[in-house]
Amino acid sequence: MRKALNHLRAADPVLGGIIDRLGASRIHRRPATFDALAESIINQQLSGKAAATIYGRLQAALTPKGVEPRGILKLGAEKLRGLGISAQKCSYLLDLAAKTRSREVDFDKLPALSDEAVLEQLTAIKGIGVWTVHMFLIFALRRPDVLPSGDLGIQNAVQKAYKLERRPKPKQVEEIGAKWRPYASYAAWYLWRSLE
Repeated sequence: MRKALNHLRAADPVLGGIIDRLGASRIHRRPATFDALAESIINQQLSGKAAATIYGRLQAALTPKGVEPRGILKLGAEKLRGLGISAQKCSYLLDLAAKTRSREVDFDKLPALSDEAVLEQLTAIKGIGVWTVHMFLIFALRRPDVLPSGDLGIQNAVQKAYKLERRPKPKQVEEIGAKWRPYASYAAWYLWRSLE
């Protein structure tokens, strides 16, 4: 991590100032599992607190085995809805569970794939878009160079840090973030934290 932070400080004084202000910090990581991707689906378009509450209910409903495909399929849409999961997200979770059980998605093989291959494979699943895969790449597969330029939090942080009149579009975030490569994931982490 030290190498990444040194690179970011040297490449971008604005981001360097954020890093210095916030201090060293570790990115909260999760194993690259079905559970992590299911949690990412639940997190879509929700506040962190609301998502954590709903995910906690799901975990409680599936104990002791935890959040795994068989348990999701056994609960079914009606019970998932009863936990506060939207109908749309229920369909996403059930599709992911079915595709994991049939081995269309093999979580053991994902770490060996390139970022692009993971993106292609996972976005083929109903309800999993680029944002969800970016979160999975950063927090589960621990990829160092993912820039979620479409993330609203990243856009807001870039607008604030770089004193832009308007929130930047993804293309502008990519242009500003080009100098963060090959450590864009670390830059994203500090940008998110700068909004706290």
